[in-house]
Amino acid sequence: MNMRNQWPVLPIVAGLASGLLTGCGSETGDSGGTGSSVVMGMSDDVLATDPASGYDPGSWLLFNNVFQSLLSFPKGATEPEPDLAKQCGFTDTRAMVYKCELKDGLKFSNGDALTSEDVKFSFDRILRINDPAGPAIIFPMLDRVETPDAKTVVFRLKVPDATFPSKIASGAGSIVDHRQYDADGLRTDHRAVGSGPYKLDSFGKDQAVFSVNGNYKGTAEVKNHGVTLKFFHGDRTALRQALLDGGVDIAYRGLTASDIADLDDQDDSDGVDVIEGTSAEVQHLVFNMKDPVAGKLGVRKAMAYLLDRDALIKNVYEGTATPLYSIVPAGIAGHNTAFFDTYGARPSRAKAAAALRADGITGKVKLTLWSTPSRYGPATDEELKAIAGQLNASGLFEADVQSVPFDRYEKDIAAGRYGVYVKGWVPDYPDADNFTAPFFGKGNVLANNYSNRTITGSLIPATAAQSDRGATGGDFGRLQDIVAAELPVLPVWQAKQYAVVRDGVYGLEYCLDASTVFRFWELSKS
Repeated sequence: MNMRNQWPVLPIVAGLASGLLTGCGSETGDSGGTGSSVVMGMSDDVLATDPASGYDPGSWLLFNNVFQSLLSFPKGATEPEPDLAKQCGFTDTRAMVYKCELKDGLKFSNGDALTSEDVKFSFDRILRINDPAGPAIIFPMLDRVETPDAKTVVFRLKVPDATFPSKIASGAGSIVDHRQYDADGLRTDHRAVGSGPYKLDSFGKDQAVFSVNGNYKGTAEVKNHGVTLKFFHGDRTALRQALLDGGVDIAYRGLTASDIADLDDQDDSDGVDVIEGTSAEVQHLVFNMKDPVAGKLGVRKAMAYLLDRDALIKNVYEGTATPLYSIVPAGIAGHNTAFFDTYGARPSRAKAAAALRADGITGKVKLTLWSTPSRYGPATDEELKAIAGQLNASGLFEADVQSVPFDRYEKDIAAGRYGVYVKGWVPDYPDADNFTAPFFGKGNVLANNYSNRTITGSLIPATAAQSDRGATGGDFGRLQDIVAAELPVLPVWQAKQYAVVRDGVYGLEYCLDASTVFRFWELSKS
């Protein structure tokens, strides 16, 4: 949800989350749902209803509620547990063969039986279609899927990958009905057939309607009769007004930092409450290592010494984010504070000037910071202007900001036309691997011409092969230290996550955690 492939749309104020909550739903064979239906609004769109295509936060919100995966993340957990599967595990010591046994009596929402054939079909289909806007990029390690019998699935990997369970527990692991989907092409009728807690009854330009799936067999205990998801297409003012007027029960993914601060400061007379969670969404400045200006280490170090994250959080984001001092965010195992340790928390003109002199730079550094106006949140342009102001105030830089539409932005980055540009990332799964391998591994998504042999040849393969994720801290720490020293990116902030609810709506605290799963079934309305 995330830089991800093509770095899809990010939450407007906050990311998909990283709070640590407790508890887990109980097994239920018939989730009829209790309580009232809930209406939720967001300014993002859902770009796809087909799991072989969607790779954006809005689409994964739909997938996580309409489809099931072999594994899923219980609320508050960062380790996946069996969902469609009765049990799963690696059968070898190298983390290259992963086997799952399905539960008995599984069905899709239309009544079709769900077997290992559907699991194999779903993964084979994603890889075969290989949609540029889809999740196939998550599975380069997958060699083949075998089905010894109707209840057994065996994944054979090309290289060791201990994070494979987390990857198939994400929206990318959604299982579809092989009778209802084309093996070679995307579904275009905006319908969806899955086995998750909800059925997609209708999907239109302005809303999607979900009802409870009576055939669902999984761990979720549904606490409502259905959910209507209204799309506000980027109109944050309309979303706020709909919340205050009672047109929606929940506003998620769309209110600005000012809206959140204003609503949080108001008394209870407006009838709404702000629910806060932490988040694993991050934002970085990215440096093109072949650029004649940004490619100089002294320039990058000077920027690192001058960046005032606290001022950005206060003045631009009004406290709705936190300073980020490494590429792995706080709350994710393996996080360290490499940039804090190397460059400090407070700006230092003296150290910035020394870094420039050490690189033979004596005059003002002329630099353009490139932005795109809405892809990474409505405050992105304002943020980059503030960063340019910080650089210029030092007397060491002559920086300006250029903002272009996202389609041009991506093409220009791929063509190497920008020296410094902004990127954001919402993780696919809550593991340090998802904040390192996509950015610094072979063929990384940053398109910034950075490569480090220690990272690609040793650290990333070693961490991927380590089944004990707690034992990866040393290698991930070393990787973060290398990035801080070489500066291909400059971490800026880590988001908090917010939803605003009307009085009498409950369960949001179970929808905002590190798994990035927004759980419709936890919502209730009195």
